[in-house]
Amino acid sequence: MVYVITVGCVDVMDKTCVKECPVDCIYEGERALYINPEECIDCGACEPVCPSEAIYYEEDLPEELTGHTADNARFFTDVLPGRDEPLGSPRGARKTGPIGVDTELIKTAPPPEPS
Repeated sequence: MVYVITVGCVDVMDKTCVKECPVDCIYEGERALYINPEECIDCGACEPVCPSEAIYYEEDLPEELTGHTADNARFFTDVLPGRDEPLGSPRGARKTGPIGVDTELIKTAPPPEPS
């Protein structure tokens, strides 16, 4: 099991979770962040620091957000727009830098409601 970033991160990307992640497995898309399921060590450091409460342990996802598990994985396994190959598991988001594209689910997500 892994941690998953959900739609609550769309257009927020606070990145506090990135600073807390001891294995550098949180990658930056255009509108949201993604946890690489192959690199996540299930430590849970990211979840409590997320100000938008967008991170869940996979087994704790509310039913309406369960599609984010597969979507989060697709960020790493699918060929995203503008890329020649899947991102895969590069073993470090810092060295990879921002990817600048999103999965279809996040790309088409509505903007967050104003607070």
